[in-house]
Amino acid sequence: MNPQENPLVIGLLVNPFAGLGGAVALKGSDGAQVVREALARGAVPQAGPRAQRALALLADAAVPVRVLAWGGDMGARWAEAAGLAVETLGQPGTELTSAEDTRVAAAALQAAGIDVLLFAGGDGTARDVLDSLGGVVPVLGIPAGCKMHSAVYAVNPEAAGRLLVALARGELVNVTEGEVRDIDEDAFRAGQVRARYYGSLTVPADAQLLQQVKCGAPEQEDLQVTEACAWLLERMEPGVTYLMGSGSTVAELMAQLGLPNTLLGVDLVRDGALLAADVTADQILAQVGDGPARVVLTVIGGQGHLFGRGNQQLSPAVIRRVGRDNLHVLATRRKLASLAGRPLLVDTGDAALDHELCGLLPVIAGYEDEVLYRVATDAGAVP
Repeated sequence: MNPQENPLVIGLLVNPFAGLGGAVALKGSDGAQVVREALARGAVPQAGPRAQRALALLADAAVPVRVLAWGGDMGARWAEAAGLAVETLGQPGTELTSAEDTRVAAAALQAAGIDVLLFAGGDGTARDVLDSLGGVVPVLGIPAGCKMHSAVYAVNPEAAGRLLVALARGELVNVTEGEVRDIDEDAFRAGQVRARYYGSLTVPADAQLLQQVKCGAPEQEDLQVTEACAWLLERMEPGVTYLMGSGSTVAELMAQLGLPNTLLGVDLVRDGALLAADVTADQILAQVGDGPARVVLTVIGGQGHLFGRGNQQLSPAVIRRVGRDNLHVLATRRKLASLAGRPLLVDTGDAALDHELCGLLPVIAGYEDEVLYRVATDAGAVP
């Protein structure tokens, strides 16, 4: 079989507003009202540029592909920007696209005879794809949402591109069933995580390049978390602004400080007092100014992400302002062991920054217990 005569037919679909609310502390983008509010707060769409990053690897590799896409920001624009020829099958109904636009586009792309659907979005987008396709066509997600629980996404855009290059070259790529999960965004904004299983999609079975389903910590970790937080509390310095990242581990540190906590947001603390709660990326930069600052964050269980899942308020500009040496990572040995040797992952939206963050990073695992753990852009990357 001549691959030039039988190119890989890729259906491209982008949810332009996926994850739009992350950096502006809205914790999602479901619904037109939330999208409008995010745009009013100055949010910048990221899904399209992230799709372009994945597609650029296809263009650079010069592999035989045929790209079918929905029009404009829902796909065609980003394929063309990556240097790929694209066949546009249709256009979104309105400028402010909806879940229905996603479902219509996915069904049309499947009907056109694609080999694989490449889509950029979050868990809500995965649900819309599931509704339209079932498990008939293999899919691969480019992560662009806020806090994603589904196991249908590559760990970052470049990982998605590498998987597509392998498929286009005719390499043997196993497939598996990836769970589609989604959360109730209203409950999420109220500090409650309610993830629900909706079904499965066929995805490439690459443990290095595909993210895992998010999982919580077992109850027996509670004491280790308490001890790790107690040790960090003793080391907190006066005059330093601490950016308290999201999650229950950081919430324990806030509890020990005796301060209210935004479980699924970022709070600012200095000298034992709460400066600001549930802040946006711009608010962080304004509050920190030129003073000393540090970030306190934890690892997403099962997935291993440090940045890019549920803490988009810690934007590339914020991370660069604070600096890699001023990151305090809290994660018990049990949580690290659950990664089965996979590295901690970074997907900030800035590929250059992601690579700067790679390497060994100290992780506080308990009281006076600190370990070095590898950070990478994907599970197979070598810093």
